[in-house]
Amino acid sequence: MTQANVISPHRFADARNALRHVFVHDLTLTASIGVYTHEKVEKQRVRINLDLSVREDETPVREDDLASVVCYERVVSGVRRLVDSGHVNLVETLAERIATLCLEDRRVRLARVRVEKLDVFPDATSAGVEIERVQPRP
Repeated sequence: MTQANVISPHRFADARNALRHVFVHDLTLTASIGVYTHEKVEKQRVRINLDLSVREDETPVREDDLASVVCYERVVSGVRRLVDSGHVNLVETLAERIATLCLEDRRVRLARVRVEKLDVFPDATSAGVEIERVQPRP
């Protein structure tokens, strides 16, 4: 029996579809983020998780060459610049900006971005948002 309306989770690394999984997990930064007055005055900790699905056939690893892969160090540097670029009201806005940054590299087919504020509630580890965006077709 086939279920036509069932949504399957995306497989970031998938040999059949020639996909490589590039990820950065638990990047913790200090950001000026939030809608409340106290959040606009004091920076707060955020945790960022990135999962990128990259087409392998478009990024062959040639002779151990960094230029042939999506460099997670470059991605992290870009995320740090975004976080340091000024105040953002919403975690959703920051997540969208990070996803856009990741998708600037045409080899990235899909980006899943999670942004969590770590010090919002004393009785919760975090609060935030997770989004998934795909590379627009050329």
